[in-house]
Amino acid sequence: MDIVNSIGRRKTSVARIYLSSGKGDILINNRDYKEYFPSEILQTIINQPFTVLSENGKFDVNINVKGGGITGQAEAVRMAIARALCEVSAPNRVPLKKEGFLTRDPRMVERKKYGKRKARKKFQFSKR
Repeated sequence: MDIVNSIGRRKTSVARIYLSSGKGDILINNRDYKEYFPSEILQTIINQPFTVLSENGKFDVNINVKGGGITGQAEAVRMAIARALCEVSAPNRVPLKKEGFLTRDPRMVERKKYGKRKARKKFQFSKR
């Protein structure tokens, strides 16, 4: 198998991944994923697509991620891995789609409007 590349996005995070057959090494920005995401929850988020397909340790993944916070980055990586696994084998799409890993989450931070303190917060109202 040659290298498969894919992109995943969440909020303002963008993850570009390069998936190749190997022994299960996951590198994020040239660092091990356990070092980049020390939280156990974020590590499980990244491994979810492999766990659903029971293909842990079959692929080497090289990831470049930027923008946003750590949770958004982890979910962007999850989406990119799921998309790449669909390119590897078409039957992988059904279980990944069922889990919701292929759906782009459109929620973004609402911009602040002029004349207000925050996006929706208004100044305190007083009748007198």
